[in-house]
Amino acid sequence: MMAPSTDYRARLKALSQCVCDGARLLIGQGNYGAYVAHVTKTHPDLAPMTEREFFRNRENARFGVGNKSGFRCC
Repeated sequence: MMAPSTDYRARLKALSQCVCDGARLLIGQGNYGAYVAHVTKTHPDLAPMTEREFFRNRENARFGVGNKSGFRCC
């Protein structure tokens, strides 16, 4: 059985990760690890974007870069 302090730390770490992931989604930044896992599993023939490319891709999607209508906030 795990010591209470170890269990507490693990639960606190999981909660903080969940909060961070939620905050990233609110601002349009997905989880890079989840993206890589998805691409690896469902598109084995494709190489996943680098972390920098992924960040830029999500940022461009959020701000409508490349959209014919131009900048969009929401």
